Amino acid sequence: MAEAAAELLERAARRDAELEELRALRVALQAVPPAALRARLGEHHLGALFGLLAVNDREQVSACVSILERLLQALDPLYVIQNLREELQKGLFHPDDSVKILTMSQVGRIVEDPAAVTEILHSPELLRQIISCIGGEKIAVAKEAIKSLSRIAQSQEGLEALFGSSLLGDLRNVMATSDVVRYRVYELIVEISSVSAESLNYCANSGLIPELIGELTGEDVLVRATCIEMVTSLAHTAHGRQYLAQQGVTDKISNIILGAESDPFSSFYLPGFVKFFGNLAVVDSPQQICERYPVFMEKVFEMAESQDPTMIGVAVDTLGILGSNVEGKQVLQKTRYRFQNLLSKIGHQAKNAPTELRLRCLDAISSLLYLPPEQQTEDLLRMTESWFTSLSSQPLELFRSISTQPFPDLHCGALRVFTAIANQPWAQKLMLNSPGFVEYVVDRSVEPDKASKDAKYELVKALVNSKTIAEIFGNQYYLRLRAYLHEGPYYVKAVSATAVEGAE
Repeated sequence: MAEAAAELLERAARRDAELEELRALRVALQAVPPAALRARLGEHHLGALFGLLAVNDREQVSACVSILERLLQALDPLYVIQNLREELQKGLFHPDDSVKILTMSQVGRIVEDPAAVTEILHSPELLRQIISCIGGEKIAVAKEAIKSLSRIAQSQEGLEALFGSSLLGDLRNVMATSDVVRYRVYELIVEISSVSAESLNYCANSGLIPELIGELTGEDVLVRATCIEMVTSLAHTAHGRQYLAQQGVTDKISNIILGAESDPFSSFYLPGFVKFFGNLAVVDSPQQICERYPVFMEKVFEMAESQDPTMIGVAVDTLGILGSNVEGKQVLQKTRYRFQNLLSKIGHQAKNAPTELRLRCLDAISSLLYLPPEQQTEDLLRMTESWFTSLSSQPLELFRSISTQPFPDLHCGALRVFTAIANQPWAQKLMLNSPGFVEYVVDRSVEPDKASKDAKYELVKALVNSKTIAEIFGNQYYLRLRAYLHEGPYYVKAVSATAVEGAE
């Protein structure tokens, strides 16, 4: 360690360091490698610096926090928990949020270390303090606390510590702080439950998961809207879906959608409930979900056919999710003309709606039209072609006009639609027969920014990698596309300049 830093550190350890010396120490430590810090750092240095936090001086506290951040990173997490347990506890009590964040970041390091995490499990007071941090005003502190407790609960011993002791009472006490904090605890419980069936069992037996479900199916429409997001997260795992089905939750959500017709406040929670089934259909079987809960599909179509941009947006997102795999596409195809008519409306919205809804329509269209090469049967290719032609009287020109607008998001959205259909023979024929389309694809000058260049490159890659492209486009165009692919997305052609005497 540099002598200057060592001397300043000793001054700080004697607790007589002036603010100027702390600032100097902060600067000096930045130039010292972590290994050198570790070799000369004693427990008394750290204890003294933590002691210097106990003042009502923002500048001193800020300097000490920066110094401790640097020093603690040089130490093994096991050393930190074994030797600085008391300091960590005091740090979590500290009125200054920067000290709490510093301490929580150390807790985060400790819980990620297999050897150190068991030490925390034997520190009920520290665990109690971490739980109380969920109720803190600073969201960054609360998030770190949730993350650490979630990590702690990944072991049997951690689950026992949180749910088999008085700490469950502490969780309930912090929940009573406010509605916002209660939802933070539910967020933690859902994160823990998602790890395994055993974790979910602990959370269910604690009564907290049943309470969340009770709020979801209760009368408060705003609470419903918040809780459905968490229950949707729980449904991302197979054991979570099984639990929700066994408890009759999925059926209850279906019944609430059914009764939404007569509820003037249904617009608050309907989007979330519909998204729940959309996610369920993707991770499960679209056909089974749509057959078992016909109200879901009916509601999606109703929302898409409505005049409410919020409802249309949710319906379009859900259709995109549902049609992202072949089984979902076939479910939509069974509705025949109703879906074909809906595609016409989605095409209209992609051209005329406010920007955000246009983007959502473009993303949904890309998802609906994409077919992996191994699934390109004659029937499915006929289906995607008929869907494409249902979007507009001149769909290729529609997306081309969007792709030439000076809005990068819309430009890239339209390019993604072209990329989605680029490996399908009917689309390649359309592109070839559209005057100037292939020239547009290989023209680099129309892509103004990195995102656009990347999106165009993905389109070129999808075309080149198709087995039918050489035959349909012909050798000349195929070689130009291959050259584009080989040159990469950001290639700039060198321009030679000839100097002319007397020129400006």
